[in-house]
Amino acid sequence: MNRRFAPLPLVALLLLAGVGAPARGANAIPAVRAPGAEPLAAALAAEARTTARAARQLGIHVRDLETGTEVLAVAADEPRILASNTKLLTTAAALSAFGPGPLFETRLLARGVVSGGELAGDLAVIGDGDPNISGREHDGDVYAVFRRWAQALAAHGIRRVTGELLLVNGLFPGPRIHPGWPRDQLTSWYSAPVDALTFNDNCVLVQVRPGKQPGDRARVEVQPRLGYFRILNEATTVATRQEARLFVGRAGERDTIVVRGTVAQGTGASEEWVAVADPPAYFGHALAAALAEEGIVVAGRPREVHGLPAGEWEEIARHQSDLLPTIAVTNKKSQNLYAELLLRTLGQRRAGEGSWEKGVQTVSEFLVGMGVSPGSFTLADGSGLARGNRMTPRAMTQLLAAMFASPHGREYVLSLPHSGEAGLRWERRLAEPPYRGNVFAKTGMIRGVSTLSGYAKGRSGKVYAFSILCNEIRGLAEAQRAQDRLLRVLVDRG
Repeated sequence: MNRRFAPLPLVALLLLAGVGAPARGANAIPAVRAPGAEPLAAALAAEARTTARAARQLGIHVRDLETGTEVLAVAADEPRILASNTKLLTTAAALSAFGPGPLFETRLLARGVVSGGELAGDLAVIGDGDPNISGREHDGDVYAVFRRWAQALAAHGIRRVTGELLLVNGLFPGPRIHPGWPRDQLTSWYSAPVDALTFNDNCVLVQVRPGKQPGDRARVEVQPRLGYFRILNEATTVATRQEARLFVGRAGERDTIVVRGTVAQGTGASEEWVAVADPPAYFGHALAAALAEEGIVVAGRPREVHGLPAGEWEEIARHQSDLLPTIAVTNKKSQNLYAELLLRTLGQRRAGEGSWEKGVQTVSEFLVGMGVSPGSFTLADGSGLARGNRMTPRAMTQLLAAMFASPHGREYVLSLPHSGEAGLRWERRLAEPPYRGNVFAKTGMIRGVSTLSGYAKGRSGKVYAFSILCNEIRGLAEAQRAQDRLLRVLVDRG
């Protein structure tokens, strides 16, 4: 094994390879168990005692992937809230079930008679749970997929549709919002509703700019620009930043964008991503707008249906997405909507129902099949936004070890953010040599929780699976610094 550090040593290794008691009180320090007297184990145990001060409920487990032996255990058999470390479970299950290739197919159909550029009939879109219909993979052009559909319609001689735009949406039954998500955060981008017809992350970008003078109404724009959204603008301009207090959100379960408060004169745009209330309606109005931009007019309004109506339908176009880039966005960007769509797709395709319950059942069965004890975890959703996702650190490293050795281990590890990776939350963490690029891990953060689980490569060339689950933290920055210190020891001494 090559023991010298390269710019991305763990990546290089992947390319070459086949790839205690819990704290009870505010000041309690969990028992630290470091098997053996190796310098690494002793150093990790010493650092873990310091780490324990950052969280009232701490759990740590470190596993040597070469030998399978335990290196460090701190309350390793106590379930902890996972936050976004839950995505490690969801993406592992999806990759193992479906492989890295094609997964989603969203189809555009037409029925009726075409004459003189006019379709005397309807269009229909069949949703498949694809989260990738956005500008993320298309240089920011949110309409890129729809523009290709417009070209396909034109190739069929269609410039006008006399009937309706039907949105076939029967794949995922039940609520679009998980009952365990924080009620006061449901208009935030990370709480976007989960639907088989998803466009632009089921969010809009709201831009708020000051007026020319104090007292003027603020200027509000919503991107993409659709006539579908109602804007309630009650924000005004004030003279100084100290006076500025801005709220941007949505009015309950309606797609009304609400802007209240104040914005400072002479400042740039304030931007906020807001989750929409009705994803199929959003999808349909965006598609109609994109078609209109390309010169194709649909006379009828978009309408959601739960089954394709009878008739002779012809496929006009389809959009296909692969799983591998989907899990990369899920893990690197910590995109909750992607994780939830993967969970419900797992339920639909493996358990016959695209509900949260069947998705959780499918992931749970996968974990047990990977050697994880069924009593070591409980799951609620696919992203970790719900607080009901809990797992022991030992169970997490068991999963990580099993995935590292699996046929898709390389793809799985590379889907994770790596230390110092530009544009991600990891960018400023462990960004200096020799740590940069030697830690591939998923962060997690919800109120009172900071988690970090993944893989680290030591100076010796050994690779370790680790899980550091901090609950009831004293502060986010303090918890993250403690996690980073522990990983520095692991890389330096490992």
